[in-house]
Amino acid sequence: MISRSAVTCLVVALAALAPACGLTLESRSPGVVPPGASVQGRWWTWAHSADDSVSPVRDTTGEFCDHDQPEDLWFLAGTHGGTVQRTCRIPAGRPLVFPLVNLQGDAAGCATFMAAAEGKAVLDGRPVEPERLDEADVTVAGVGTVHACGLWVRLAPLPAGPHTLTIRGSSGTFRTGVDYRLVVESVPQA
Repeated sequence: MISRSAVTCLVVALAALAPACGLTLESRSPGVVPPGASVQGRWWTWAHSADDSVSPVRDTTGEFCDHDQPEDLWFLAGTHGGTVQRTCRIPAGRPLVFPLVNLQGDAAGCATFMAAAEGKAVLDGRPVEPERLDEADVTVAGVGTVHACGLWVRLAPLPAGPHTLTIRGSSGTFRTGVDYRLVVESVPQA
């Protein structure tokens, strides 16, 4: 059973970390986030960077999905529980990164969390394979060094135009989901 305090740390989504934190994602193939690259610290820093009034995690419509996005990729966010519908405009050429379900805490909490973690993503009617990430010593700006874990998805940039993305995640009694309508802009936003 996951404690209530652990549940408050659960978040599903995609999010971004400021390049000023010294974390970069390099890829052998342009536009693809490489397997094993530590996106969790970047995502958690991004998620923590917004106060509640503009939080992409608390957002119920998608109006804050562009808040503080990095230049090299695009994070999507889940919820603190429950399911929402969001519309999000994304500049062309950005890989997408998001958790289906995730946690930051300590190794023991992550072990319990990951034992029960389940999730799925469906992009334009096709399932997307998530990866399990369980890392010690993830640096989160403003928080410090934590253990982070979750089920994550990394996608190459999507073609311009509309897309649908369904995200579902759970661990124990915690459930989260987002039904995204993504609109990839043919010209990157300024």
